[in-house]
Amino acid sequence: MPRHCAIVVLLLILLALALPAVADTHRVPRVNGSLDLDGRMDEDLWRRAVSVELNYEVSPGENVAPPVRTVAWFAYNESHLLAAVRAYDPDPTRIRANYRDHDDLWGDDWCALVVDTFNDNRRQFDFFVNPLGVQADIVESNQGGGGSWDAIWNAGGRIDDEGYVVEFAIPFSSLRFPRVDGDQVWGIDVVRSYPRNVDHRLGLFPRERDNNCYMCQSDSLVGFAGATPGNNVEITPTVSAVVTETRNTDPKVTDESYEPGVTGRWGFTPNLTASATVNPDFSQVEADAAQLEINNQFALFYPESRPFFVEDAEFFSTRLRTVHTRSLADPRWGAKVAGKEGSSAIGAFVVRDDVTNFVFPHAEGTQLSSRDVRSTGAVARYRHDIGRSSTLGLLLTDRRAEGGYRNSVGGIDGDIRLTRQDQISFQVVRSDTRYEDATAVAHGQATGAFDGGAEELLYWRDTRNLDAYFLYRRLGTDFRSDLGFIPQVGFYQVEGGAEYAWLNTSDHWWNQLSVNMGYELNEKLDGGPVLHRMFNTWLNYAGLMQSWATVRLTFGDRTFNGREFDVRHYQLSSSFSPTGRTVFGLSVVLGETVDYAHTRPADRIRLVPSAELKLGRHLRAEMSHIFEKLDVDDGRLYTANVTEARLVYQINRRAFVRAILQRAIYDRNAAVYSANAGVDETSLLSQLLFSYKLNPRTVLFLGYADNYYGQDGQDPEQTDRTVFAKIGYAWTP
Repeated sequence: MPRHCAIVVLLLILLALALPAVADTHRVPRVNGSLDLDGRMDEDLWRRAVSVELNYEVSPGENVAPPVRTVAWFAYNESHLLAAVRAYDPDPTRIRANYRDHDDLWGDDWCALVVDTFNDNRRQFDFFVNPLGVQADIVESNQGGGGSWDAIWNAGGRIDDEGYVVEFAIPFSSLRFPRVDGDQVWGIDVVRSYPRNVDHRLGLFPRERDNNCYMCQSDSLVGFAGATPGNNVEITPTVSAVVTETRNTDPKVTDESYEPGVTGRWGFTPNLTASATVNPDFSQVEADAAQLEINNQFALFYPESRPFFVEDAEFFSTRLRTVHTRSLADPRWGAKVAGKEGSSAIGAFVVRDDVTNFVFPHAEGTQLSSRDVRSTGAVARYRHDIGRSSTLGLLLTDRRAEGGYRNSVGGIDGDIRLTRQDQISFQVVRSDTRYEDATAVAHGQATGAFDGGAEELLYWRDTRNLDAYFLYRRLGTDFRSDLGFIPQVGFYQVEGGAEYAWLNTSDHWWNQLSVNMGYELNEKLDGGPVLHRMFNTWLNYAGLMQSWATVRLTFGDRTFNGREFDVRHYQLSSSFSPTGRTVFGLSVVLGETVDYAHTRPADRIRLVPSAELKLGRHLRAEMSHIFEKLDVDDGRLYTANVTEARLVYQINRRAFVRAILQRAIYDRNAAVYSANAGVDETSLLSQLLFSYKLNPRTVLFLGYADNYYGQDGQDPEQTDRTVFAKIGYAWTP
């Protein structure tokens, strides 16, 4: 790093040390006994527990008196953090509570514990429970990368004539916390979602909207002396079976696969966990959400949902998406270690993959490829805390395969909090790549070894009414990150914008209005053309019936394949929930775009309606549709329709039966295609799944899936069908 950059970073770090702390402290007692988790709170231990009251509505109201009363209790025993929340309600018949799958209770009433076990304002564990005991858990991280997380813990809930009660029993073995001889200090918040005409969010402490550090403002729990995660060993053997019949060949081909596997986890310190898996079942039990696969300039992004990779994902996250584990297609085995000791967070994994997928990025598009050869991918990550809520980090990734292929990436990153309102994040990385010669020639890549770099700097300022940001990003033409997802290189980008918000009371027809303006310049490197120059302005609204809407205008110009295009489009995104049983959404895009297949201007209309209907506490239906039509000067180019329908019967909070149907129809007008018009296509995917989860890793899946495909108006014919099963049991000695 140049000398002047090092001096700037040092000054930023010194500024970050000056952030103040705000907290109320509650001593949590140690108790004997355990919970029945029936929502009755009739155990003696609750008489000794410390109680706190949620005295603030933090959204949409701004630290005002809450519309309903909520009281929480905390205690701990030898092995668990114990908590209960009494959520009073003047009309319990209006409580929104449905039987749902784990991590799928959104839209219901719920209560959450937010726990920062290191009290370092950087990462917190969130545990949610709805009034029927349905659970969800996520990890929040200031450095990004938080989200889905599958911990093993227990909860219960019960609705009564005063409202509802939820109880939590969270094993210390599912948490990470410091090793100290005496008391510990954990940051804590209790959050209640009270969704009625608006979604009231109640909290334990007032939220200062001029302070973008959430847990810097939190209350604290003091205690937990002698708390230990115990042996913290978990072994999960699995058995999976997949039988697939390919039906569009003569003769038909049947492929049978019966595979045992095992995954083990060991907390070899209270804060560091090692895990390993052999012959895991990484099949996609959850079907990816339907997307439109036509006229896309860059590769589509699909999120990770496989448990081995989801756990501890926040340790590997950086500003640039240099680690994206969906690039690992068919792992044979894997090993991982992650955790935090003191002010140092570490993460590392190595995976053997039976398939090697490639994303070949360019300034104006993406190529995808796959080779049926084994590769080994490895990632190492180190992050060090600076001050109260800032970090500096290092990242190394490496992937290698037969034939001399390799891709290595290394660099530094940081997240520096300057003041309560101002923050800077940056990342600087460099790659070294060599493709096997045949792969390089086939996809227009350089032969022999080559290297490239990438940098990103983001500054943002968040205040009560005014937010502003500035982004600089540069990705060199020869930069590759094959264990990540980087679909575009060979450009630099400068972007900036600001938003001003007006806040109102929660009972007004609008709760919040904001107006935004932004500018983005994306230019090709090495003296190339401006790839796009865009001005944006948009208006956001939030109001009654849990409604929100964004109206956006974008205009500017874009260069593609040596030709410049005017671009102007209008966009509407909206959603509202007129009752606790219905949610409706609509997205509309109208305006000028580019026909990337022919390098010519086009007019686009895209409509995306969606609906969710809750048909009682157990049954729900979801439907979404994507309609897109592209017109060029010579007439209609194509019409695309992609529909997805889901019907779920939740037997109880552990078991469900689900049917998914996805249909895609691409109607191309061959008369206005200059070449390679392709064919009209109809595809159909269906899936039927029974799921039983005692916990996120003790599971039983039984399912059936098939695919149909047709061309040029022919009725779709079945191309394949699959029957699959998996059973896994999490054993803790």
